[in-house]
Formats: sequence, C-alpha cells, structure tokens
Amino acid sequence: MSSDDTSPEPQQEMTPDAERESFVDFMPAPIRPYLRLMRADRPIGTWLLLIPCWWGLALGAATPLPRYGDLGSLMFFAIIMAIGAFVMRAAGCVYNDIIDRDIDAKVARTANRPLASGRVSLKAAWALLVALSLIGLLVLIQFNLTAIITGLAALGLVAAYPFMKRITWWPQAWLGLTFNWGILVGYAAVTGTLGWPAFLMWAAGIFWTLGYDTIYAHQDKEDDALIGVKSTALRLGERTQAWLVRFYTATVILAAIAGRLVGMNFWFFVLLVAPMAHFTWQIWRLKTDEPATCLLLFKSNRDAGLILLGAMLAGLF
Repeated sequence: MSSDDTSPEPQQEMTPDAERESFVDFMPAPIRPYLRLMRADRPIGTWLLLIPCWWGLALGAATPLPRYGDLGSLMFFAIIMAIGAFVMRAAGCVYNDIIDRDIDAKVARTANRPLASGRVSLKAAWALLVALSLIGLLVLIQFNLTAIITGLAALGLVAAYPFMKRITWWPQAWLGLTFNWGILVGYAAVTGTLGWPAFLMWAAGIFWTLGYDTIYAHQDKEDDALIGVKSTALRLGERTQAWLVRFYTATVILAAIAGRLVGMNFWFFVLLVAPMAHFTWQIWRLKTDEPATCLLLFKSNRDAGLILLGAMLAGLF
C-alpha cells in the first residue's frame, strides 16, 4: 500500500461540516467515499440518534417492576443500541443522499458529498444501504417483541423524511419524530410495553430536535431559498431565538413530567437545571448568520443530551 492510500483526503473532497482529523482520513482511499457517505466522519449524528435510546432505557429502568430491567440487561441494551445507532444513522444518511443527490449538488455545503459529486455510484449506494439495514435488523431482533415491532414501525417515518423539505416548512419536526423513536424502543426493551412516560419523553425529544436542527438549518438557508427547499430556519427567520426558548422549555417540562410519572427521585428534578442552562447558553450564543457558530451550537447538543441523561440516571438512585 502506498503512502497516498492513507493520507488525509483533500479539503475540497470533504463537506465543510465534517470532522477534521477523523479516522476516515487515514483509511484506504477506495473506502473513504463510502465512509463519508455513511457520515462516519461526522459522529454527532450518531450521538443524537443514540442519546434518545439511552433516555428510553433510563426511563424504563425507573418504571416500577420493569420486566427486563436487571443491570446486566440494561448494559447489554445500551451497548447494542450504540451499534444500532451507528449503522441506522449511516443507513439513513445513505438513503437521504440517494433521494437528495440532485438537490445536494446545488447546495454549497453538500455539493462534495460522495453521491452528489459522483465519487460513489447510485448502485453502490443502494448495496451499502441494504447491508447496513440488515445489520440494523440483527441488532433490533436482540430485543423483546414489543421493542422489535416498535422499531420496525419507524421505517415509514424514515422513508418519508427526505421528502418533507419539499412539502412543509417544518421538516425538522418530522426529523424529531424519527430521530427520537429510540426513546420508545428503549422504554419497550426494558418494560416490555409502551406507556405515557415514553410518549411524553418522545415529545420532549421532538422539541429538542426542533431546536437543534433549526440551528443547523440556518447554515443552508440561502441555498435552500434559491432552490425552493423548505426549513424551520427559513420559516422562523429572525424569530428563531424566541422559538428556541419555546422548543427547549417544552423539552425540559415534558422530560420532567415523564420523570414524575415513573417516580424519579428529587435529584432528577434538581439536575434538570443543568440542561436548561445549556439550552439557555445556546440561545444566547446563537448568531443565525454565522454558519460556524450554528454548527458549533448544533454539535453542542451532544453534551446537552448527555447532561439530561445524567439527570435521569441520578433520578434512578
């Protein structure tokens, strides 16, 4: 293997929001475009898909008399959900790029994506999507029947998502429905059922996604307006910060109600101050006309989600 095979990929071949110095840069050159198609160089998406799964596990563990709630099972579920989040986020990105390849070619931030730029063929992308989906299915069947059925029910949401930006100003809401479905799966994996706490926490996650993905969408608003793609960034415009207050407040309130319904202790409610403080910082720091700031704040939601998870874990003991 020549030294060129493991050298970092040229800057122009990477999307602007990709992680610098990621492991993808040092992989053999022929597979780099496929890893970039999977967004392996952008782990934030995996975190934002995984954290709600862990919220669901924590919420289920707090539910009285969970059916599958021993510590060993919870640890196993947490690990395989991490695997599942990686492969299913990757599958979702591949599918999204297949559908959006013509749009991506017209947007500055996405024009260098592997499909839009022609570095990966459409046939190869479909083959990768099938392989990733099969791995995801292997992960899903490790759970109980209720969790399996719940997981499969998300496929319709996933399939419809790439089309939402063409028909509604609120595609971020649809992304929230999809990206937080792991709350329901995690809760069902622990309890063997679904209930109001899970649905309220799912709603909390939807508002969370409305917040962070509206911030993210401000990076593309000029290109989106030119090509006729819709988003909450365009719909809300200068009112974004006021709406973020609503979105993030709803996130914390709904999480508090869900925690109360399952009997989380005093510390959970005290520690909810921490994610609220993080959300307040995001709103204060936001400059919607600064793409770099928008990307920074979007990525910071990994920390916000983990802080909320920490409050939930404290509420178990």
